Amino acid sequence: MKHFNDGWYVIYTRPRHEKKICDQLRDKEIEFFFPLTRKLKAWSDRKKYIDVPLFPSYIFIYLNDINTFLKVLEIDGVVSYIRMGKEIVRVNDKVIDDLKLVLNNDEDILVSERQFQPGQKMIIQHGPLIGLNCEIVKYLGENRALVRVSILERSIILSLLPDYLICENMTTGLASLVYN
Repeated sequence: MKHFNDGWYVIYTRPRHEKKICDQLRDKEIEFFFPLTRKLKAWSDRKKYIDVPLFPSYIFIYLNDINTFLKVLEIDGVVSYIRMGKEIVRVNDKVIDDLKLVLNNDEDILVSERQFQPGQKMIIQHGPLIGLNCEIVKYLGENRALVRVSILERSIILSLLPDYLICENMTTGLASLVYN
């Protein structure tokens, strides 16, 4: 790293090592964000809700200095930092805040690796996700709100009431025409 900037970064982990790595990060007092979501898992004899990673093999790390950067790389199971070309990617604080906001919502959350065509840009104006930018896209035959996490090439798909949305370039009006 030529110039270190403190902030959020993303590490890529070996498959199914995320929780062990989070324990080690906690022990080293390194701030991290590992988004989990609850899914109903069905076995032949029972059903149970379990916490699963929203983005498997990815953990967001807050780095204060170059020493913390190096400490993270020493943790068993950490593969690398996410890069664009030769540069390590710094994640905007707004992305982390938006993810936390989405996870605190009680709506069902789907994560897709599918590349969606750009949809109509909207702003959520009511409810727990107020202020979040989204797009309206067709998913499984229904119009849904989509929040892009471009750094991970993933999209979070939500079901929202149309009354919660306004067009990004409009100051008034409801989104019921586009959403339905």
